[in-house]
Amino acid sequence: MHKQTFDAKRFLKQLPSKPGVYRMLDQQGKVLYVGKARQLKNRVSSYFRSSGLSAKTAALVERIADIEITITGSESEALILEQNLIKTLRPPFNILLRDDKSYPYIYLSGHPEYPSLTLRRLRHRKKTGKGRYFGPYTSAWAVRESLVFLQKIFQIRQCDDSFFSNRTRPCLQHQIGRCSAPCVRQITPQAYAEDMQHAAMFLEGRNPDLIQALIESMEQASLNLEFEKAAHFRDQINALRRVQENQSIEGTSVDVDVFALACEAGEICIHALYVRQGRVIGSKNFQFTDPLDIDTEEIMSSFLAQFYLGDHSVYGAPREIICQPVIKDADSIQSVFSQTFDKPVRVRKDVKTDRADWLKLAASNARQSLDAHLKTEEALRSRWRLFCDTLDIEQSAHRVECFDISHTFGENPVGSCVVFGPEGPLTARYRRFSIRDVTGGDDYAAMEQALTRHYRRLKESEEGLPDVVLIDGGKGQLGVAEKVFSELQIDGVLLVGVAKGPTRKPGWETLIIGESHRVLDLPGDSAVLHLIQQVRDEAHRFAITGHRKQRSKARKQSVLETLPGIGPKRRKDLLNYFGSLKNLEKASVEEIQKVPGISAVIAESLYAALHE
Repeated sequence: MHKQTFDAKRFLKQLPSKPGVYRMLDQQGKVLYVGKARQLKNRVSSYFRSSGLSAKTAALVERIADIEITITGSESEALILEQNLIKTLRPPFNILLRDDKSYPYIYLSGHPEYPSLTLRRLRHRKKTGKGRYFGPYTSAWAVRESLVFLQKIFQIRQCDDSFFSNRTRPCLQHQIGRCSAPCVRQITPQAYAEDMQHAAMFLEGRNPDLIQALIESMEQASLNLEFEKAAHFRDQINALRRVQENQSIEGTSVDVDVFALACEAGEICIHALYVRQGRVIGSKNFQFTDPLDIDTEEIMSSFLAQFYLGDHSVYGAPREIICQPVIKDADSIQSVFSQTFDKPVRVRKDVKTDRADWLKLAASNARQSLDAHLKTEEALRSRWRLFCDTLDIEQSAHRVECFDISHTFGENPVGSCVVFGPEGPLTARYRRFSIRDVTGGDDYAAMEQALTRHYRRLKESEEGLPDVVLIDGGKGQLGVAEKVFSELQIDGVLLVGVAKGPTRKPGWETLIIGESHRVLDLPGDSAVLHLIQQVRDEAHRFAITGHRKQRSKARKQSVLETLPGIGPKRRKDLLNYFGSLKNLEKASVEEIQKVPGISAVIAESLYAALHE
């Protein structure tokens, strides 16, 4: 089929110098790119100049078979139409904001006497249930961080109602001081309601009012000679004051969204900083690949339009928007946003004092995030995004952990935990577990012990929980993990079993999704499967390495301890002379014989035993 050539010169002659939107189409009529312009003639003509085009833009122009235009009454109308078309058509050469899978909230349940606080995900902010919702938060990490703090300070339960209703004695959370045990009525409904009211005030951001209320309660308890109760209130006040001190950036009572852009090697990072009532309450990174090498001002303008008009802002539109770089069409964006949100929205250009500090912080975060992003392999970044999409989790998922067990016929079992993030393996978070008091070869019991020890420690620490846990094994191993997480009352973590196929060859693995036990078979060449294989293989390698060290150490020690003629004193002399078992193993018979008290016969027997 003969390719039809687009007559750009003839087309440009008939273009008007009016505001509007243009759509570039390929040979099959599919939209390649959607853009807006204050003057259509000047803007579209810039794509067909004889020189100065980037390689990506030139590649776009080569594919153009036709261009359609829509004239609008103003640049503001063009902006709205452009975003509607991008949202509907999703052209490949436009920067596209992905929709979050869901918004994480903190849910205060509707239990009549002892309500709980838990993480809930709500699609498109459609609230369900009889309780109350606090949020939305920028990520599940922020929700878990808040819940841990509330557990420590106010001891509010976070278990589900079925677990709560069937307790006959306090659970682990009460034993570590993170729950007041309402399940067995160790606290009255009135006292629990007071703690819950204080927790709600904290979530509403009413820290000054909350501290004042706690001070009054502490003074009243002191007057009533209830000194233990007064000390409890004092500790709560001190914890809340530390939270306020840790909020490093304070300002006037303003609502501002701050955006800073960093760009390098065709990769873009925009860091968003959310300021409400003068306090930074959240932040988020947005990563893109620049499809056309367009200037950063145009990228920021397109991003802001999609961010607010596409309802990606979980906190709604603020009174002020600060961005770096400063956008050229700030006036038209201000006008559109003010009409859309029925309140004045200002895009500021010059900033000082607090606003300058916020912008500096956002720029620093954008640069740091982009630097970390560029250090990773492009294949890993792509696989991570596909991994999140496939498992239907947030693009902001920050951690995946994988467990494996290694042993030789049940000898010296070792469990491993490896950790991966969007940037690859997080080796500093790797952990090994020497499995104790387990029947040799009982992988289920070994897995249960490793998971219990690891996640009990995580619950009691400030590290936070992962988003996904991969278990090397089928339904049996996955069932063990579900049992452990249920006993530890851990919610909001996706468990996935990685079962080997019938041939046990790479590419035949099956994924078993937790709770539903839905089986997911991915093609052998799937990028997501490759990432899972990489994580699983790393867990296997780390477990085997630990197991071999344990086995080698045990066997070397047994040689010295069981060899005839080698008692405690000679063992001590040998180790003092050579410094370590490793050096002793490298020594010759003649060198061993030089140790005081070691005869030629003993030296030969010891050498033979070490090299058996």
